[in-house]
Amino acid sequence: MPTNLAIDDKLIETARQVGGHKTKKDAVTAALSQYIARHKQLEILSLFGAIDFDPKYDYKAERRKKR
Repeated sequence: MPTNLAIDDKLIETARQVGGHKTKKDAVTAALSQYIARHKQLEILSLFGAIDFDPKYDYKAERRKKR
């Protein structure tokens, strides 16, 4: 899907060089992928403390079970 964006030329060129990308499209795609991954990580971090921990749970025993 073609999209026209007004992105600062110096900014995109710096991102392209720093990331070692050959094209502006590659740089933007990588940046968006990292942005999405980062925000998904933040969503996961928000769950800390929200889920009850069972001290009797043995994760090693669960790994040994045949499935």
